[in-house]
Amino acid sequence: MSVRVLLPNAFQKHTDGAKELKSSAQNLPDLITDIETNFPALKTHLRDDQGQVRRFINFYVNEEDIRFLGNEKYAFQDGDEVLVIPSIAGGSFDICRCCSYCGQEECVCS
Repeated sequence: MSVRVLLPNAFQKHTDGAKELKSSAQNLPDLITDIETNFPALKTHLRDDQGQVRRFINFYVNEEDIRFLGNEKYAFQDGDEVLVIPSIAGGSFDICRCCSYCGQEECVCS
């Protein structure tokens, strides 16, 4: 079984320019581990200090939000296409002194 994972442009500086990867992950937790194994620099962008997936990282399977498919319980099917989409938030720097990409006051994106 193979799943195609498409990575956003914002992640590509941490993937040596790779835009996608093939994975044999069975579910979302396995997929996240697979992404982190292939691209260790993405771990801090995908998970918080407690090891939980950051709340602003969204996963879409065949253009459908995985939360509506069962989230971590969804079993990937051969040929599924998974999009990893970081939410981008705006706001005034004076109000929020956090990075809209990584969500931390002390940015870890660079």
